[in-house]
Amino acid sequence: MLLERGPVTAAAVAEELGVSPTAVRRHLDVLVAEGEAHTRESSPRGRRGRGRPAKLYLLTEVGRARFGHAYDDLAVAALRFIAEHEGEQAVREFAERRMAHLVSTHRQALADAGSPAERAEVLADALTREGYAASARSVGSGEQLCQHHCPVAHVAADFPQLCEAETEAFAEVLGTHVQRLATIANGDAACTTHVPTARLTDPGASPDPE
Repeated sequence: MLLERGPVTAAAVAEELGVSPTAVRRHLDVLVAEGEAHTRESSPRGRRGRGRPAKLYLLTEVGRARFGHAYDDLAVAALRFIAEHEGEQAVREFAERRMAHLVSTHRQALADAGSPAERAEVLADALTREGYAASARSVGSGEQLCQHHCPVAHVAADFPQLCEAETEAFAEVLGTHVQRLATIANGDAACTTHVPTARLTDPGASPDPE
């Protein structure tokens, strides 16, 4: 009802469903607490009496997401169109530009980090803020960067250029060669990247002249 008729009052929902307003408010309060709905006061126009304005309930984007989206299908169709009309290189350029934009706001923090472990932690924090639920931990031969979620996994399954550009971006911002060990797009539990313990250069720095 919130999707089809919102914003709507608890009283209107109760009348439609044939239950008490108290029971309806209890359910609506749960939706609000979970971030799936929010409230606003009704407009003064058409208000009856001098009492408090009625509280209107409507869905948030989180609530709307429960009904599903076709964003992945749209993205796959768009990239397929680009590949067919502009070529595979255009898809790769898109993937590279996307990653460049994603890491651009975190470059200074990565440059300020000293050790490979510190840079891996900074990159993991940056990826988490971008929706990748990332973490970093030390392993025998270096650092292991794990992304436990991939917002574009469905698209990357059809277009591996997204994973390739991501790996290259990691190597560039970390200043060292990295090795992708697993990806969610290939059916693995997480995207795992090995970062060697070798000394890292400043991200974006030019090589010293011979």
